[in-house]
Amino acid sequence: MSTKELLNKNFQAIQTQIQEATSSAERPADSVKLVAVTKTVPTDTMRDLFALGMKTFGENRTDVLVKKQAELADLTDIEWHFIGNLQSRQVKSIINSIDYLHSLDRLSLAKEIQKRAEDTVKCFVQVNVSGETSKSGFEPSELESTLEQLASYDKIQVIGLMTMAPIDATEAELHQYFKQLKELQTIIAAQKLTHAPCTDVSMGMSQDYPIAIAEGATFIRVGSAFFQE
Repeated sequence: MSTKELLNKNFQAIQTQIQEATSSAERPADSVKLVAVTKTVPTDTMRDLFALGMKTFGENRTDVLVKKQAELADLTDIEWHFIGNLQSRQVKSIINSIDYLHSLDRLSLAKEIQKRAEDTVKCFVQVNVSGETSKSGFEPSELESTLEQLASYDKIQVIGLMTMAPIDATEAELHQYFKQLKELQTIIAAQKLTHAPCTDVSMGMSQDYPIAIAEGATFIRVGSAFFQE
């Protein structure tokens, strides 16, 4: 099977799973945005995916993102998502060339974005719902005060919350973590904050996105499911 045939087969399988998961959750299929995580994928493969209709790509390294954006500059309607840990010193190199940041995980990063951004940046606040010490992000108990402080940064719009579940989480634990993030998002959205409408939830990856959809994900970040045999 050629690379293009494999991509097409996997893309269709992912779309089918999204349709099944949204249908089971009694949600419209278009209530979930699929982000193709292409961090280990060459631009030729990304072009093949683009030709199949995939136009939303997620990268987790600033140097790779900058390189790929240059190589794919002719594909003007790509939507770029930065999904990895963003160091403050790297903000200036990408903040004005991405459409979404999924990893606003500390106030010092918000300060640097405020300093470097030319326009408002759509951001997901990263929440460590699992309490893993290896994970970055705000604790759920910190969210209220964090959002109060972010109100003074007019270059940041908090469109939602993001989390990453532990790699070894059980199915029951995944439901618990994703449900908790959705509940936090709902509480914030109800406050109708101008700087933090918080209408979205970014959660779920290749191994668990159907569960994330069941619990209310509106953005899913899928990588290996696109490219595996």
